[in-house]
Amino acid sequence: MLDKLQTIEKRYTQLQEQSIDPATMADMTKYIAINKELSGLKEVYDLAVAYRKCRGQIDEAKEIINNESDKDMVEMAEEELSTAEEELPDLEQKIKIALLPKDPNDDKDIYLEIRPAAGGDEAWLFAAELLKMYLGYAVRKWWKTEIVDEQLSDIWGIKDITVKISGDRVYSLMKFESWVHRVQRIPATESQGRVHTSTVTVAIMPEAEDVNIVIEDKDIEMDTYAASSAGGQNANKNQTGVRIHHKPTGLIVNIGDSKSQMQNKEKAFSVLKARLYQIEMDKKIEKEKNIRWSQIGTGDRSEKIRTYNFPQDRITDHRIHESWSNIPNVLTWDLDDIMEKMVLEQQTRQLSEAMETGE
Repeated sequence: MLDKLQTIEKRYTQLQEQSIDPATMADMTKYIAINKELSGLKEVYDLAVAYRKCRGQIDEAKEIINNESDKDMVEMAEEELSTAEEELPDLEQKIKIALLPKDPNDDKDIYLEIRPAAGGDEAWLFAAELLKMYLGYAVRKWWKTEIVDEQLSDIWGIKDITVKISGDRVYSLMKFESWVHRVQRIPATESQGRVHTSTVTVAIMPEAEDVNIVIEDKDIEMDTYAASSAGGQNANKNQTGVRIHHKPTGLIVNIGDSKSQMQNKEKAFSVLKARLYQIEMDKKIEKEKNIRWSQIGTGDRSEKIRTYNFPQDRITDHRIHESWSNIPNVLTWDLDDIMEKMVLEQQTRQLSEAMETGE
């Protein structure tokens, strides 16, 4: 561990020097890459500095205790030694977690897809509430959001929506939201006071780079349609909407939110690449036999991950067996505690697996 920390400290210092070099600042691509690497190393670097300082305090205190004759100095050194020895295990744990392998997709932007599943009108309405929750959380995190495609119901609900979310480490947090969200509550139209159960599916897909996914022309069927989400009266006259059918997988992407057919085509291919990339990720996880924990990272297709029980004012995440109250507050934007618990659980499991394998 010490060798790794020393290497990271050295690399961080080198990058800091490069970042203020005039030649680097003149090359914007290089400058951005260096600062991105600096940002990725900062947590471990800060921990490495604190660890080195703590170890130094321990060594210095022991030296004074063993060789100093002044009782006051010895007493002070004993207090410093006790404090440093209490801090050391916590620092070591944090460093082990910080040194765990990172998900290569953590820094990527995402496509968020929300679709009602079972429950009819209630599912449509809850899909709209989940959308509001995620958009509010994005604002809280200073992320940028763009609605790529949407189909609204006639009761202010959502039938289908795709949103692109861009910002700092979006996927690293949002990946935990994938798959079935269940809501239990009494609908406004329910005269008997019975609790209804509805479900909504959420898909979180990292944006795929061109190097990740190659789409052959022969595998694509594309046609246009009269978009209805933008352009006012002209929207129904111009064929601006783009529909792409990927024949090998059967995937179909419809995008019609922009007035420009070219823009809709670019967005459609971007969404298709993200979906194909997600399929490849799922195949890889299946192959590596790491399915149970992958439910948090990629979304298991067989069971609910979270239940929102309105009568009991309780949100339960079934993967980590944790519950929270104050549903209205969470649905407004307050997802921080839930996200932090998911990250901690993932890190704890990774650390446990690493210790078992001796890595």
